Amino acid sequence: MIDFQIQNSSPECYSSQHKFAPGEVFYSVLLTAGGDVIRHDFCQDAWEGPPEGTIGWWKSTMPDDEQNKLNLAPNEVMLQYFEQLHASAESQDMAYVLSLLMVRKRIMRLNGSEEDEQGNELMILSEPKSEKEYKVPVTQPSLEQVESLQQQLTAMLYKDAA
Repeated sequence: MIDFQIQNSSPECYSSQHKFAPGEVFYSVLLTAGGDVIRHDFCQDAWEGPPEGTIGWWKSTMPDDEQNKLNLAPNEVMLQYFEQLHASAESQDMAYVLSLLMVRKRIMRLNGSEEDEQGNELMILSEPKSEKEYKVPVTQPSLEQVESLQQQLTAMLYKDAA
């Protein structure tokens, strides 16, 4: 298992050094550098898509210090929602994105990957409390799909969101 800490967002754009304002949209990428995982944040104007070698990327909004923090649903709720999505062939993109969130939040562990009979990549995840193992298809949603998935997850998993 690969275990690493993801840095908090930077106060400025990696490429242009533009200072992010509260409420401003920005993109974050994770890259490998040697044996380390590093994060770079890009303002919308500098975003040209994920750079080569990216292992993950997402779109965010710079929080407002005055703004109330959103409360994430309890882990058990996220796991139940994930299990419903995982069981549905039509919800594989959402199950994949939610599984990434749960790995980031340390609700699930990434134990590796494998290929299915058709050559599709599967992430092997486990939930430490129940010791259940899941094989989640790795999907490549488009930018529009990612934005829609983020909005759906926010509405489902954050109290007082959307």
